Amino acid sequence: MASGIFAILDDIGALLDDVATASKVATGKTAGILGDDLAVNAEKATGFVSSRELPVLWAITKGSFINKLIIVPIALLLNAFFPAVINYVLMLGGAYLAYEGVEKIVEYFFHKNHHHEDAPKEEVSESAKIKSAIATDFILSIEIVIIALGSVLGADLITQILAVCVVSILATVGVYGIVALIVRMDDAGFSLMKKSPNKGSLYRIGNILVHSLPVVIKILGVVGTIALLLVAGGIFVHSMEFLHHLLPQLPGMIKDFGVGLVVGSIVLIIVTIVNKIKKAFA
Repeated sequence: MASGIFAILDDIGALLDDVATASKVATGKTAGILGDDLAVNAEKATGFVSSRELPVLWAITKGSFINKLIIVPIALLLNAFFPAVINYVLMLGGAYLAYEGVEKIVEYFFHKNHHHEDAPKEEVSESAKIKSAIATDFILSIEIVIIALGSVLGADLITQILAVCVVSILATVGVYGIVALIVRMDDAGFSLMKKSPNKGSLYRIGNILVHSLPVVIKILGVVGTIALLLVAGGIFVHSMEFLHHLLPQLPGMIKDFGVGLVVGSIVLIIVTIVNKIKKAFA
């Protein structure tokens, strides 16, 4: 009996070692997309009044967990029975990300306003940002899960499942944990300034944190838009052979950005035409 228990414990220990190793490899493979995920979602989780920042972030985080609960089992099933479908799902998601990135650029340069005039501006902005952030997280989560799964295909099924689950949890907790720290920079700064009024190193650090937040938010807005186009372009470049070999002299990042910009522009034109047709027949 005792030897049987020890054998089971030994098997569990070996499994945990395999999962830890596989998770480490998968996390390394998804590090780039996690950085993009952080930039995109940090930009989406900022711009609210201080009292609403954490509730909004928590709503997005819950949506991210739900996204992972949906994506992980579907990705595992598709990989087992219809692996070719995963590539098309990725490209659809890439098209959405590219569209969102180009739309941000167009809105910035042409000052387009999509808010409803008959609703309170802050309410529309908050609900729209939450929905947009969760939708974007869904697409990015698909890529994170699929890249993580692809890096552990050589392992047994149990190890694959556990490793992908670990990476998914770490991705959500890590990304939104850092985002929470970013959006509370000013509050932390004010707290430090109160503890050392008008003098001392704590006051200077607090003052830097308070004045840095608007700059960080602007930078994240730019980086987040670029990240959307890079991720989208990267999906198409790696999924379509002719794009992968097109203009080999170009650095990969520039090619990814260019492809994302082109795809997003095409999707934006199609969406604009469809919307105009709908209005014409409304």
